[in-house]
Amino acid sequence: MNNTIYETNFPTLKFLKRGKVRDIYDLGEHLLIVATDRLSAFDVVMPQPIPYKGKVLTQISNYWFDVFKDFIPNHLVATEVEKFPNECQPYKDQLQGRSVVVKKAKPLAVECIVRGYISGSGWNDYKKTKSVCGIPLPDNLVESSKFPEPIFTPSTKAEVGHDENISFKEAEEIIGKEIAEKVNNYAIEIYKRAAIIAETKGIIIADTKFEFGFFQGDLILIDELLTPDSSRFWPQAKYKPGTSQDSFDKQYVRDYLLSINFNKQPPGPMMPEEVIKKTSELYSEALKILTGKYVE
Repeated sequence: MNNTIYETNFPTLKFLKRGKVRDIYDLGEHLLIVATDRLSAFDVVMPQPIPYKGKVLTQISNYWFDVFKDFIPNHLVATEVEKFPNECQPYKDQLQGRSVVVKKAKPLAVECIVRGYISGSGWNDYKKTKSVCGIPLPDNLVESSKFPEPIFTPSTKAEVGHDENISFKEAEEIIGKEIAEKVNNYAIEIYKRAAIIAETKGIIIADTKFEFGFFQGDLILIDELLTPDSSRFWPQAKYKPGTSQDSFDKQYVRDYLLSINFNKQPPGPMMPEEVIKKTSELYSEALKILTGKYVE
């Protein structure tokens, strides 16, 4: 079985689009989403795969979708290859553990980011303005501080290049006031519940990105959910405000890229084997801690 896939090649399936990490196929009534082992950092896709990464993302997402299925519907139709349509079966070895069949939802035009701690672009914003995405914050925060309450900071979506943070008012203008309020409430509540669950297992979810869409008139969760790609996961035992944190996500790659003064423009540089190996281990450890499962 092939444990590393950079790009999929299923010639008898109808290829639809290639994202930064996922390849999508049109199955007619549904879509097939395949999480490859590509890694995107600073919105640039790196030229080497991270072994097992796609399987980790898929299995962590499936875990959280199951946790929240009674709170909000999601896009999942089938998660086990044996239950995929017949046309997928010739590729079952490649699809195993890294793919899902989903509903054809219409995605919202904004990404829904919830921040529980101040880090990354939020920290850079705060240092200049004492606010994040236009939301005023207390004066005494340090890097990695926990916010008094989680904040909702939407952004635009970019197929290529960088997403851009926008204000809540701008989000309302894009998706409508009622929908903006609805996803704000859902996103904050899901984050709060997930943060409690993760903390019982020793992981701090510093921030995360949700994607919502409409299917047959209903608002549902789509894409991925609370993964190391869409979130910052910090080991709780090592948490120390006032500095950047160790993490179970691609921050290890970001730190390497910053150390070589990567200009954050394509193409991405080749990475040392040790960076690839360590990043793969961090993703796999996140799966084990959160779900109790080992990547296969």
